[in-house]
Amino acid sequence: MNRRNFIRTSAAFVGATVLATPAMASVLGTKSRYRISLAEWSFHKAIFAGEMSNLDFPRVTRELGMEGVEYVNQFFKDKAKDEKYLAELKKITKNEGVSNVLIMCDGEGMVGHPEKSEREKTVENHKKWIDAAAFLGCHAIRVNAGSRGTFEEQQKLAADGLHMLCEYGDKKKINVIVENHGGLSSNGDWLSGVMKMVDHKRVGTLPDFGNFTLDWNTGESYDRYKGMEQLMPYAKGVSAKSNVFNAEGDEANMDYYRLMKIVDDAGYKGFVGVEFEGSELSERDGVIATKKLLEKVFATL
Repeated sequence: MNRRNFIRTSAAFVGATVLATPAMASVLGTKSRYRISLAEWSFHKAIFAGEMSNLDFPRVTRELGMEGVEYVNQFFKDKAKDEKYLAELKKITKNEGVSNVLIMCDGEGMVGHPEKSEREKTVENHKKWIDAAAFLGCHAIRVNAGSRGTFEEQQKLAADGLHMLCEYGDKKKINVIVENHGGLSSNGDWLSGVMKMVDHKRVGTLPDFGNFTLDWNTGESYDRYKGMEQLMPYAKGVSAKSNVFNAEGDEANMDYYRLMKIVDDAGYKGFVGVEFEGSELSERDGVIATKKLLEKVFATL
């Protein structure tokens, strides 16, 4: 090997070695396989105060450097069937170059209501949001799996309601995903069991890093890391909840490195959604801090 080829070969080897180091890969701009979206609830204070509208949200998302938007239905509650409004929203997201990811649906009834007629009514109430999600180009709606009864009874009831909703979602090619969102839904055993019972390709979970409180009155909570491991096999979305940051920029009460390792080990390939809910930082600064933390963590995977 002559001197020129030796230098060229050695440089290539060193370059490959450097890029194999996560921290250096980040410095050199290697793109993570994860894309970051923004949950609209991160700006709920601004929206409730009239400082931002649902139509502003995609623009703000792009300004902050994120690629996808996760809507909250209560911020355009009366617009689910308003084609003119939805067309305007879709146009804005296209112009901003962001993807419509999902719609988080609240206030539309109890999916696992003990009365079958009420479960059916809840399914009907959610259909308009499935239609809106399909129109906007989202892949899913997020629903709550509320119910009443024993552990096992609530599993069966929630599974029945979700299966009915998935049958309609299948017609529109929209997934129906459940977030750990308090009560039994924050119990990994319970929700993973519901997923098995539904047994439909459209059903899935939206594991949230922070929502593992079983009882807000007593403070009882489920082990978040165990819960994430149980819910990730069914995940069609991931919510990176954040509240408080330490001096190093890490979430003070959650190990993001451990949580994202669980996500990564599950082979997940979708969006990771920033959802800031803290009060020590402004909503905008909290969102920026969460995005920076995720990018730092991504570089180690």
